[in-house]
Amino acid sequence: MSHPLEPEPLGTAPTLEEMLAEPVAAAGIDEVPGSPQPRAFLTLYVLAWFGLTLSINTIIGSSIPKLFAFTDDHGKGIDLSVTAAIGGIVVMVITPLFGRLSDRTMARMGKRRPWILWGTIVGCVGIVVLAFSVELWVVVLGWVIVQAGFGATNVAVHALLADQIATRIRARVSAFASAAGGIAGIVGAVLVAAMPNDKQWTWFIVPGFLGAIFSFLLFFGLHDIVRTDRPARLRWSDILSTYWLDPVKYRDFFWAWMCRLLVTMSIVSVAGYLLFFIIDRLGIPKEQASGVQAGMLIMFTVGNILMTLLFGWISDRTGRRKPIVLFSSLLSAVGLVIALLAPDITVFTIGIVIVGAAQGAYVSVDVALMTEVLPTFKDAGKDLGIVSLSFQLPQLLVPLIALPLLSIGGGTENYSALFIAAIVFGVLGGLAVIPIKTVR
Repeated sequence: MSHPLEPEPLGTAPTLEEMLAEPVAAAGIDEVPGSPQPRAFLTLYVLAWFGLTLSINTIIGSSIPKLFAFTDDHGKGIDLSVTAAIGGIVVMVITPLFGRLSDRTMARMGKRRPWILWGTIVGCVGIVVLAFSVELWVVVLGWVIVQAGFGATNVAVHALLADQIATRIRARVSAFASAAGGIAGIVGAVLVAAMPNDKQWTWFIVPGFLGAIFSFLLFFGLHDIVRTDRPARLRWSDILSTYWLDPVKYRDFFWAWMCRLLVTMSIVSVAGYLLFFIIDRLGIPKEQASGVQAGMLIMFTVGNILMTLLFGWISDRTGRRKPIVLFSSLLSAVGLVIALLAPDITVFTIGIVIVGAAQGAYVSVDVALMTEVLPTFKDAGKDLGIVSLSFQLPQLLVPLIALPLLSIGGGTENYSALFIAAIVFGVLGGLAVIPIKTVR
């Protein structure tokens, strides 16, 4: 519902918002442009993050790889790279544009809610296409529709962090949302592993539609900002500027963006091909591989969540973001080296758990850091669209880089080269945070 002035009546049960509430040190320094929200808003926000991760990451991380493992075992790595790369191109184009259009939306229901609603509906259409796809081009088509739909929803949800959530609790909200995303990764992998191997549609419909429900809940529970002033006419130059922020003028934003891009590339390089690594490098039969992947992700996520909540609290208490990013990048490199050199599944799992803990430390401050270097809150949707691009662009870059890396040496696909690249990306991402001046 759209309501710029009045909050809904309060209930009696404690909420996530109460858990995070603190006195503001100085009046006016922590205001957000959004309207007062109903009691359960932060809970709905975190659940929406959970749902988006469940829908998007499960499909590209578990469902599509499983489909290719059963339909084209020898070419599965190439098939996945092609699918992910094309989907990455789509996201690269639409994410900043949808963010700008969301900022300009004058619908009676608000400027974010229409994008949450229709984005989720379109994403569900793509899930149905994937559920009954067999040929590569149909898989690509379905994934493109999913990316376009849920990409719109994702842009709106990211913009709400600047619209509706105060700076003093932003890192902790980000930590809770990231922890929810980690849990979604477990739930999705377990769901796909539990579905019958001869019922392909369940690999997509069950996690995809379940995740979509939480986006709908946020749509109904949000008191959105209703824009009443008509924006200036959108020119072609405005559209082109949607994809650009001057890296010299907005230097801190540029370095935070590069940090997020490189760290995400490191994680995608491992997560996107994890199922294939389990099958080809660790020798697990494809019929059992999804279950092994789910077990690894459970342990990965336990470390991830613990570190996310711990460092989110530390960051908000100390006001420091940069040292946590540096620590997480080095810890991730250690975990990836252990996984790369692992002689068996036990040691490999230990390495993946360390990577999960490192990722948890990073995501606890990631979104908070990005929102604190935004050029302006007025164009938060557009600017956060560019922020989202740093997360989505690796879906294009990693598959393109993976194609030659997997071919090194001939014969079987070279996952060692891909892991080495992941280590390099992660370390460079940590170093990229050092030049930032306005955030400690």
